[in-house]
Amino acid sequence: MGNEYTQNDYDRDFAIKPMKPQTGCPEADKSNDRQKSALEHALDIRKFEIQLYWERAKYFWAFIAAAFAGYAAIQASSSIADKTDLSVYMSCLGIVFSFGWYCVNRGSKQWQENWENHVDLLEDNVTGPLYKVVLTRPKPRNVREWIREQITGPCFLSVSKINQIISLYVFFLWLWLLWRALPEFDLKAAVDWGYVIIIGLTFLTCIGFFVFGRTHEGDYVHQAKRRETRIG
Repeated sequence: MGNEYTQNDYDRDFAIKPMKPQTGCPEADKSNDRQKSALEHALDIRKFEIQLYWERAKYFWAFIAAAFAGYAAIQASSSIADKTDLSVYMSCLGIVFSFGWYCVNRGSKQWQENWENHVDLLEDNVTGPLYKVVLTRPKPRNVREWIREQITGPCFLSVSKINQIISLYVFFLWLWLLWRALPEFDLKAAVDWGYVIIIGLTFLTCIGFFVFGRTHEGDYVHQAKRRETRIG
């Protein structure tokens, strides 16, 4: 884990001071320049994270849609001999991609919130609390306005959280499809180790997203070598 970081450390590193820059005051001008530059970078990276968020969503939707199409084609076909095997494999693939999509959604949300929090902390002395002040419509004055607002008005809903819920729904849908694809359970039947291995590998992969896919939170100590070159 990294070292503990306090509000005083943040104010020191980004030269945040409760004072306005004055003409002929180099320290104040330098402090304001650092805050302004940091705020611009935070806003730009936040926009970049949001763009990446939707690009990743398209990536996973493409694979999940292809997996659904493949599963449906297998079920609809009457000429495929090993329909059960292919259905199980396709379901396992869908489980991995849908759970991976859920994890990526949460990871993207983490970094998006990181830069939003930076904007919250940096904006006061540069633009004022523009990002933190939320302007909303006045409350409905009668039943007609309330009904109209419920149908067409804005609402405090998180797009990223809804996306996470959808990804979880798709994940559980794939679990159900896997259950439907498996042959009927029979204690007397021989163990199909092919199913055991692929299903076990599927759930180990999902667990691995949380165990091995976490962002490193400790310090980084780099090693470096420098080549020297000259004309002899």
